[in-house]
Amino acid sequence: MAWIYLFVAGLLEIGWAIGLKYTDGFTRIVPTTLTIASMVASVLLLGLALRELPVGTGYAVWTGIGTVGTAILGIALFGEPATAARLACIALIVSGIAGLKFLA
Repeated sequence: MAWIYLFVAGLLEIGWAIGLKYTDGFTRIVPTTLTIASMVASVLLLGLALRELPVGTGYAVWTGIGTVGTAILGIALFGEPATAARLACIALIVSGIAGLKFLA
């Protein structure tokens, strides 16, 4: 169950990271409310996951999911560059997440 909590927490981290762009400096009420709710839920689920997982593994996987998802959505939603080097770096993060999952 801890890995499920961690995965959902990572997805929520992507949500609040992307949500920050839509808050317009926390001046728009709906995006701000959704972003803050995602932040709180993400950290709460991370905390639940860390009851069973090592903190180093849990935190690294949580931030890795958030990093990869945010980078991919940045490319898809905001036209950020999708260079070969950038995609290779994203692939390295994914391989690191997978390694931590299988070694934990």
